[in-house]
Formats: sequence, structure tokens, C-alpha cells
Amino acid sequence: MSQTLEPAPVESLRVAAFTVPTDAPESDGTIRWEDTTLVAVEARAGGEVGLGYTYGHRAAVALIAQKLGPLVLGRPVTGAPEGVWQAMVDAVRNLGRPGLAAHAISAVDAALWDLTARSLDVPLVDLLGRAHDRLPVYGSGGFTSYDDGRLTDQLASWTAAGIDRVKMKTGRDPADDPRRVALARRAVGDDVALFVDANGALDVASARLACRWLTDLGVTWFEEPVSSDDLPGMRRVRDAAPGLAITAGEYGYDLWTFRRMLAAEAVDVIQADATRCLGITGFRKVAILAEAFHVPLSTHTAPGLHLHPACAARPAVHLEYFHDHVRIERTLFDGLPALEDGCLAPDRTRPGHGLRLRWADAEAHRVAEETIR
Repeated sequence: MSQTLEPAPVESLRVAAFTVPTDAPESDGTIRWEDTTLVAVEARAGGEVGLGYTYGHRAAVALIAQKLGPLVLGRPVTGAPEGVWQAMVDAVRNLGRPGLAAHAISAVDAALWDLTARSLDVPLVDLLGRAHDRLPVYGSGGFTSYDDGRLTDQLASWTAAGIDRVKMKTGRDPADDPRRVALARRAVGDDVALFVDANGALDVASARLACRWLTDLGVTWFEEPVSSDDLPGMRRVRDAAPGLAITAGEYGYDLWTFRRMLAAEAVDVIQADATRCLGITGFRKVAILAEAFHVPLSTHTAPGLHLHPACAARPAVHLEYFHDHVRIERTLFDGLPALEDGCLAPDRTRPGHGLRLRWADAEAHRVAEETIR
């Protein structure tokens, strides 16, 4: 452990992309996919290594190496990487911050937070300011590509593991959605909260109609019934669905997106993704905004990365336990917390967020890599 009194400078960044096939073809209301790419960043300073990552495209490796890395090298590791974060945000202004650039910044920012906590020999949740000892998860998957057997088996596996909230995809075949959701309800029983996610596939009229039968089936969460870019449409759906939580936010790449969504009263629960919304620094800003608007906060995917910052966010209510990312994180990382009574708790005996990338196991999936010194 580094014992120097002065903050050590960041000496190097190692960046790599890993593409991992899904265990079956997957689809939601709008797209299909058969693999997922994780872009990992390791930042090194004073004998410590911090890990951050995002889920996106391998092109983020080149962007980090060529644009962000030079801004980070030589910077002192301090208690809050806010200054480095602002420099990265400013640097991508003319590239277009939303999308790929935001993913890249998110991965680097998370690595710097982990590195800072490791350098101080404290768990990241304590460095950020712990608000929760643990958080419940909801099982997430139920892809539209699944047949009935695979759908019900997956949902039942989560409830058997003690998870009392599960989410499935809808919107690809709206005419069949009532049958599939009714099937899911029978599979999990009446005591489990059932969520659905249309990934913006519906128009406002169709979504408002869906609210009726979803409510009849006891569904309590309707995620992205229409495009989250259509804030008036989201509000119209919300007005048609008292008692049914309308949620969105996973495609928020900066604070202004979340502010507009909350100001429009478009959602009952705001979702934020630290692998997209400009990292842990950006996630913390969204949490403050959610608290100011008195709206609950939920994380989007990447449960391993979100656990510590979410437990430091007062309005956080649960974590998404997304099937693809749970598989990838188990495949590539050490230090993942165990699910207990449907909840995850930070391991406060380990510094940082506690995760380590198993490079030897990841090698078979590597599609790009750069080291910046």
C-alpha cells in the first residue's frame, strides 16, 4: 500500500476492450444482439491500480488513448477526481459528448475514483460517503428473443435466489405482450414485483393502452414505454398510469438530460448509468439532482460498478442485476459481492470498489488494447 504523504501522480493507463458472446441470441423492443463489449481502464499510481469500465464499443479504447489519457497522466491522485473529470469533459466538446465520448470518460473516471480510494486504503463507499449498508437488486433480462420456457426459467431462477423484483422486455410484438407478461406473472407469483421494459418501442397511444392491462396484471414498473427523448410523451403516459411507475434515464449522458427529464415530470423513478453518465462523478451529480426533485434513483446495469456509488447515494432504491453484465463480471472480475437475501452489500474490508480484472481469463475475449505512459 502506498505510504507517501504527497499524492502520487498517475503514471500510466492500460485500456482494453473485451467482446463476450451472449449465452443465447437476445433482443428487446428495438434491437437485437449476440455479444457485449466491455472497455476496461486500469490507472496506475504509487504502486496502486484502479479499475474502471464501461459497456460500449471498442472505439472507446482509441479515444481514451489519444484524447483522454494525456489529460490524466501526471495528475495527482487526490480525494476527488473532479478536476480531471472537468478536463476530460471540456476536451470532448467538439467531438460530441453524448455517446462514445461519455462512455470513455465514464470508464476513466471510475478508474480514478477506485485508484484514489485504494491509495487512501479505504472502501470507495466510505470515501464517497455511505448512505446505505446494502441495496436490493432486481433481476433483469426476460428478452423478447426468449421462448416461453427460457423466459419463465430465468425469472424463476431469480426468485429462487431471493430476488423479489424481476424485469422482462416487451415491445417487439405488442400483440403478444399481454400473453407473455401474464405468463411471467404466473411464473413468479403474486408476491414478486414484476417490471417491464419496452426500450422506447411504443408510440404514446399504444403505451397508454398498455398501461391498462399492465396494471391489471399487477405490473408496477413500466420502463421507457416511449422514447426517453420524447419527454411530453413520457409525461402523457405517466398521466395515464397512476400507480404504475414510469421510469427512464439509462440514455442520459450528462446532467442536463436528467434535469430536463425531472423538470418535465416525465418519470416516477430516474435511472442513471455510471458507465454512461460521465462516470462516478457524473452519477453523484445525478443523485443530488434526484434528491432535489424528490424522485427515487435506480441504477442501470453494471451491478459490480454501481454498488459502491449507489450505496453512497441517498435517493438510491435498488440496483439492476442485468443478466448479460452479471455473466461478464463473473467471467472477468474478482471481488464481486455475493447476493444475499436479494441484496448486494459493499465489502468494506477491501479498499476501492474491490474489483480486479482477471487479465488471463479475459485474454480470449480481447479485441483491442492500448497502454498510455
